[in-house]
Amino acid sequence: MGEVRTANPASTTPGPGNRRRSGARQAQQWLLTLLPAFPVLLLVLRLWRLSRQDMSTMLLLVQYVSPLGLLSALLIALVWAAPLVVLVLAVLGELLQVSAPDRFDPERSLVAYASSRTPDWVLVVTGALAALTWQLRFLPALVMLLVWLVALRARNRFPDRPRTLVATGLVLPVVVAAACYAWLGPAIGAALRHGELATAALLALPPAGALVLTGPVPARAAPALTRTLTYTVGALLPVLTGVVFLRVPLLPAVAVEVGDPVTREVVLGEAVTVTDRMTIVLDRTGEIRFLINDEVRGQVLCPNDTRPPASRVVVAGWPVEDAALNWMMPRRPVGVPDSRCAGLVPIAP
Repeated sequence: MGEVRTANPASTTPGPGNRRRSGARQAQQWLLTLLPAFPVLLLVLRLWRLSRQDMSTMLLLVQYVSPLGLLSALLIALVWAAPLVVLVLAVLGELLQVSAPDRFDPERSLVAYASSRTPDWVLVVTGALAALTWQLRFLPALVMLLVWLVALRARNRFPDRPRTLVATGLVLPVVVAAACYAWLGPAIGAALRHGELATAALLALPPAGALVLTGPVPARAAPALTRTLTYTVGALLPVLTGVVFLRVPLLPAVAVEVGDPVTREVVLGEAVTVTDRMTIVLDRTGEIRFLINDEVRGQVLCPNDTRPPASRVVVAGWPVEDAALNWMMPRRPVGVPDSRCAGLVPIAP
C-alpha cells in the first residue's frame, strides 16, 4: 500500500508569516494592475487640460491626436522618473538586507523584491540614464544614491572582507564628497550670494549625506524606515510626474493666415490636423477653428514658449537647470520668429 500523507496543520494555518506573504502578494498584484493605468490617466488629464475642460473639444482631440505622439511626449517628459524609482528601491532594499536580514524576504517586502530581482547591469544603465537626463542641481543627489548603493551592496556581498568594506564605506564617500565640493564650491557660493537657498541646499547637502548611510541602521527601525520612505516616494512621484507632463506641449504651435489682404486674419494656436478640405486649429482661447483650405494664405510653425531660467547659477558654463543632454547636444540656432507668431511667442528685440 502507498503511504498516505497528511497535510501539516502548521502549513495550512493562517499564521502571521503567511498573512504577511499573502498581503505582500496582493499589494504586488495591485501595483502591477494600476501601473499601466497611470500613463493612460496622465494622457487623459493632459487632453482634458488642453481642451479647457470641454468634452466636445476633448473628443475631437482624441479623434485626431496621434497616440504615438502622446506616448512620445510622455516618455520624453518622464524619462527622469524611471531611474529615481529603480535606484531608490534598490538602496532601500540593500539597507533592509544589511540592517535586518531576517526581515529581508522578497515575498513579503516590495523593496526586497526589487533589490533582489534587479541585476547590476540594470543599475549601471539606470545611473547613466539619470546622469544624462537629470538637471545639474539634482546630480549631487544622484551621486549620493549611487554611493549608498555601492557601499550597502558591498556590505551584503562581502561581509568578510574588511578592506572592501573600508574602501566602499569610508574611503569612497570621502573621496566623492571632496571631489563634489571642489567642483561645486563656486556654484554653492554663487547660489548663496543670489539668495537661491534651495539651489544651494541641492548642491551642498547630498555630498555630505553620502557619508551617512553607508552602513546598517538599528534592526528594529529598518523595516519601518524603508516602508515609510517607500510610501513617501510612491506618494510624491505621481504628483511630480503629473505636474511635469501636464505642462508638456502635445501639438505644434502654428500661426495660420486666412482671408484676403483686406480681411486678413492670423489665427494663433495649435494645429490639430489638416484634412483635404479644412485645417483644424485649437486657438489660444481653447476654441476649435475650422479653416477652409482655400482661404488659407500661409502657415508657419512657431517656436515653443521659452521660459526664462529661474536660476543664475552655472557650473563651468553649465546652467544648473540644464540636463547633460541639453548642455552637450547642439541646439537649434535661435532666429527672429515670424511676425505672425508675435502674439504667440515674444519677439526678441
